[in-house]
Amino acid sequence: MPITLPNDLPAFDILSNEGVMVMSPGRAAQQDIRPLRIGLLNLMPKKIQTENQFARLIGATPLQIDFHLIRMSDHESRNTAADHMAAFYRTFREVEATGEKFDGLLITGAPVEHLPFEQVTYWDELRRVFDWTQTHVHSTFGVCWGGMAMAWHFNGLPKHMLTEKLFGCFRHDNLAPSSHYLRGFSDDVLVPVSRWTEVRQPEVDAIPGLTTLIASKQAGPCLVEDAGHRALYVFNHFEYDSTTLKDEYDRDVAAGKPISVPVNYYPDDDPARTPTNRWRSHAHLLYGNWINEIYQTTHYDMAKIGT
Repeated sequence: MPITLPNDLPAFDILSNEGVMVMSPGRAAQQDIRPLRIGLLNLMPKKIQTENQFARLIGATPLQIDFHLIRMSDHESRNTAADHMAAFYRTFREVEATGEKFDGLLITGAPVEHLPFEQVTYWDELRRVFDWTQTHVHSTFGVCWGGMAMAWHFNGLPKHMLTEKLFGCFRHDNLAPSSHYLRGFSDDVLVPVSRWTEVRQPEVDAIPGLTTLIASKQAGPCLVEDAGHRALYVFNHFEYDSTTLKDEYDRDVAAGKPISVPVNYYPDDDPARTPTNRWRSHAHLLYGNWINEIYQTTHYDMAKIGT
């Protein structure tokens, strides 16, 4: 089954050309089926790239997905055209006012990890988003900084600054093979990482209700389940394209910023060679399992979600 996207959203043509099943809203309305309503609260500067990455993963499942793009109300994007934002995004304030509910919500990372959470300009509204998910969203997936922010808000789990950027592809251990979210996962998982902050395993372990599903000896916790808040927190980037780390590296090199070659990413750690994607299958498994778990547990009656 397809993911429903506006015909003129860039992701529509991009994903169609990749073989992902996409459907226009008009065609979807003709089908006698309740699609899963999945929102993307996009906090990343490059909105279109992020839309493509997440739509690609959640659109690859056997279920029909109705995809909604959401932004913070008073934060204007400087990296994405205003007409794109106006055409395809609603503010959280607008969504909140409708009272509508979602089967799932993705909350992305943001380039503000160097700031204390309370100093982020939209922190008060984001806290309202987090609280709103408890009554209006069946399952929430916080990604990188978004996951750290949720874990801080709900559980007081602190983030810590690193002395240098954790950058590259790191091996992770599957700590919970029986988890519904890790169906089909190998015992050993390679995951892209790109961050200046970390959460620490002993502090996760000290909080009742948090369960670490995937972790790395080098990179720390990766995927944490917060069952009490119907949430997952992933601190690394399964959704990254093959060249995302390369693009970050090339950008910083061109700007004259100090940056190390991403670990275990290029063949023989040689930036002149083309990187190989070794995480794509696990990315599809993770987000496909999340969508399947939503389908298995959410209410058919949207009014009962969050009750």
